[in-house]
Amino acid sequence: MTKDHVILQRRPFLTPIWLFALTALAAVVVLSVAAWWWGTADCTTIVVIRHAEKALDSVADPPLTEAGEARAALLARMFGDVKSPGHIDAIYTSPALRNRLTAAPLAARLGLTPVVAPAGDPKSLARRILHEHEGGRILVIGHIDTVPPIVAALSGAKNIPAIGEQEYGTMYIVTVPRIGYANLLRLTY
Repeated sequence: MTKDHVILQRRPFLTPIWLFALTALAAVVVLSVAAWWWGTADCTTIVVIRHAEKALDSVADPPLTEAGEARAALLARMFGDVKSPGHIDAIYTSPALRNRLTAAPLAARLGLTPVVAPAGDPKSLARRILHEHEGGRILVIGHIDTVPPIVAALSGAKNIPAIGEQEYGTMYIVTVPRIGYANLLRLTY
């Protein structure tokens, strides 16, 4: 009889200790998962530019001028170091010859094949880039009328200024984190 009485007295005393231990263990697991998720939250960086200078011929799909070829070579020098941690992982261009020629020196240097994507649907292009290249660095080469909508679709910004007819050196860098809002930087190169 004394033995049963001792067991009954221990159960109510030990119950809060076990509940505390289980709660602490659950908290440690949840915090560990949250820390891992936060630590692996990579940003996707997208560089959006207009094609380099094009010939002003009456040809429907003009090639690049000498200045355009020099600008394409500059892009290859800027982003083309394979050993660098900041090199480009993928290149997207429109089907136009001037866009493909702008991408060619960089693609050759990195050993990449540019993805030819239609420029008519910037939201679809933005979704594709963010889905297929999460955490990567992507170069998108567009046109005077497609660069601002692509940047807007990637960044969520509403007031992207138009690009001038003779403005070939504008570069947008959009950083899209997995958690939070996109950041936008406009440069001239």
